[in-house]
Amino acid sequence: MSSHLKNITLRQLRAFAATIKTGSLTAAAQELGVTQPAISLQLQNLQDLAVMPILQRTPDGFVATEAGRELLDLHGRFNLALSDCMTALETMKGATGGRVAVGAVSTSKYFVPAVMGAFSRANPGIELKLQIGNRAEIMTALRDFSLDIAITGRPLEDIDLEKCRIGPHPHVIIAAPDHAMAARQRLRLADLAGEIFITREPGSGTRLLMERLFEDAQIAPRFGMELDSNETIKQAVMAGLGIAFISGHTVASEIQQGRLRALPVDGLPLLREWFVVRRADRHMLPPAARLMDFLSRESAAFLP
Repeated sequence: MSSHLKNITLRQLRAFAATIKTGSLTAAAQELGVTQPAISLQLQNLQDLAVMPILQRTPDGFVATEAGRELLDLHGRFNLALSDCMTALETMKGATGGRVAVGAVSTSKYFVPAVMGAFSRANPGIELKLQIGNRAEIMTALRDFSLDIAITGRPLEDIDLEKCRIGPHPHVIIAAPDHAMAARQRLRLADLAGEIFITREPGSGTRLLMERLFEDAQIAPRFGMELDSNETIKQAVMAGLGIAFISGHTVASEIQQGRLRALPVDGLPLLREWFVVRRADRHMLPPAARLMDFLSRESAAFLP
């Protein structure tokens, strides 16, 4: 068939299918509730797109040619796809099914999978697509409408967002247990000015928060390695390669086990908040609304 067939319309296929079913233009027009000239026009347009005969008149009425039978098959697949789509939309309307694209900053991976798992068990028909990245990556995805919902510690300020607080997010400075500073009972931030800090990469929310902390204190920290993984930072600190400013959620178990020490720095832990956010100008379907409500209500129970 002609490549022009990509311009076919559902109205043309319906007119054609009704003509084959009833055998006449008049009966097809009655079935579809339109005029006979309207049926004739749709058939002529479809004939022009196919560039070959699609109908054949017989004593018993119109029948489909071989090319016409391909169009009837296409009509059937169109109807099946529409039926599947309507079923999906009805399911989504009831918030029992559908798909939700969720973005989460990498530091939140210490609680997000658990809360997502709890939501999935309660809502097995809703498919979750989870993207993990640093703050810059997740905020970019939210900005370009790739995400329905995002979990972050510092929402964007230049676009209108709906925000729901999840819970507190403490940040600490960690060192190896045998580090010289680990034995101190009290420290000022200025006492750490000569220490080497292992940091997250530029664009990370933790990195931005650390830079702001030292800038406010008018202290220039010494930066060592830049790593894009909290796990790698923890290993580097335990190996004695430096100290680090990091989310308390990421080191809760290591501090409890005595493998890391949270330094007693005045003003720390620095408390921030976790938020679940969405673009206010993006239409939110019921499955996404259900997830956002669940995250705002239940996430705090999963924080380390």
